[in-house]
Amino acid sequence: MAGTTELLVTFPGGKRVDARLGDHVIRTDQPAAAGGAGSAPTPYELFLASLGTCAGIFVLGFCQQRGLPTDGIRVAQRAHHDPETGALLGVDLDVVVPETFPEKYREALVRVADQCKVKKAIQRQPEFRVRTVVG
Repeated sequence: MAGTTELLVTFPGGKRVDARLGDHVIRTDQPAAAGGAGSAPTPYELFLASLGTCAGIFVLGFCQQRGLPTDGIRVAQRAHHDPETGALLGVDLDVVVPETFPEKYREALVRVADQCKVKKAIQRQPEFRVRTVVG
């Protein structure tokens, strides 16, 4: 994906914040304890979900290219946070396969899941610029 990707964020009411990306609307909300309705994941939960689903799409593609069944395959993700600050310390991604999954492909699944673009983007530590624009 070269170039610039633009996303438009709007505020439809309450604690909801939506993002429009092309023809898609991604909805977020805050939990009731934070004043929201809990009607959608929080932005942070979507961030974490983007890691697991990105790894998952690489695993899915690997299996589909080889005609391997995906029944029983899943990606289990655990995020580890600093108990004092809440900062993300690390993420574990386990590609869980059934016993019948061919052993010769198990390590390859780890390598393809490791190609996740979301993970790579975070590791590159992109620069963020935040500003106010009138208009």
